[in-house]
Amino acid sequence: MGKKKVLITGAAGRIGRVLRDGLKDRYDLRLLYHRTVLPEEPGEEVYVASITDLPRMVEVTEGVDAIIHMAGEPSTQASFESVLEANIRGTYCIYEAARQTGVNRVVFASTNHVTGFYEQEGIYTTPEMPVRPDSYYGASKAFGESLGRYYVDAFGLEVICLRIGSFQPVDSVRQRTSDRILSTWLSHQDTVQLVWRSIEAESVRFGIYYGISNNTRAYWASRTRETNWATPQRITQRITLNRFIFRSTQPGKSIKIPVLSVLIRFDNCGPNQFWKMEGLDAH
Repeated sequence: MGKKKVLITGAAGRIGRVLRDGLKDRYDLRLLYHRTVLPEEPGEEVYVASITDLPRMVEVTEGVDAIIHMAGEPSTQASFESVLEANIRGTYCIYEAARQTGVNRVVFASTNHVTGFYEQEGIYTTPEMPVRPDSYYGASKAFGESLGRYYVDAFGLEVICLRIGSFQPVDSVRQRTSDRILSTWLSHQDTVQLVWRSIEAESVRFGIYYGISNNTRAYWASRTRETNWATPQRITQRITLNRFIFRSTQPGKSIKIPVLSVLIRFDNCGPNQFWKMEGLDAH
């Protein structure tokens, strides 16, 4: 069986570049750029267009198996007019293009700012709680989650919404100027694994998940957060997906953890190995 063809929108952005590099061996990549266009590498398909141009998005999405939607206005200081175009109209065009071309799965880059006012009040937050956006940006991403839910129910799409934390390299944690990142950090490696897990999670039609690494003082839901199975000698990583917590354990160990009545098994999760789940080949 050949590789899946996956579209990454916003491929020139900070997260898009990491995903481009981290997923190139797993998938055939189609990259969508807008203002910044990176040099094309062998095996890539490249398109240049605005996500607000629906006819072009139909063309761009034709023939792909999944869409990783990273494009949009990323600033919490953005005006309503800015998020209206990039994050509201643009996200609509992606979902609608997926519907028209028969793309089954969209991985939508949401944000922790969808629930930002809980954080400001020191309230630990789960995906099931009502949204409390802290900006027009956060509100626009809440719209993207809700629109995704509509496209799932009305048209049969499959949508995974990832409320991304502080996406930063390891050095940003070590050289931090604020301790917030100790609660909100999402590593590059965890980002890549979280996204491909989102593509491959066939049993999930819709879900909202916080994307963070193994932060012991996390602000957002981790149902096994109080249990310390992580190897303490290094910065460990956790992926929250399918209502499971994927965590590394000491090399050579195997642990079963009941999470929402589902048994998760971790096999030989050394620092250079992919996560494994019972019944799913994760290589």
